[in-house]
Amino acid sequence: MRNFVGENLLIRIFIAEGDRFEHRPLYEALVEMLREEGFAGATVLRGVSGFGAHSVYHSQKLLDLSADLPMIIEAVESEEKINAVMPQIDAMMSGGMVTMEKVRVIRYR
Repeated sequence: MRNFVGENLLIRIFIAEGDRFEHRPLYEALVEMLREEGFAGATVLRGVSGFGAHSVYHSQKLLDLSADLPMIIEAVESEEKINAVMPQIDAMMSGGMVTMEKVRVIRYR
């Protein structure tokens, strides 16, 4: 296992639950691609409410289980590795947003 302590990048990929890539959920396709590219890990977070560029409000309601809720995929990796997969991420997404920020990783074993 690599030593992951120190400065790395956090990438956040903001999409909608209903977004698809090649007939499957986009969040699943993105996580699988990151795994295949050797990322140390990735997490998918499902929002309870939110809105995007078109200001359409999405919310989880008791009777509406099919709401197109916000999804965030997060991963921490080296800047080089994240930059290497950005063309693939760009090709998979038809909308949404990607953010990156420097993070200091402290790993406890």
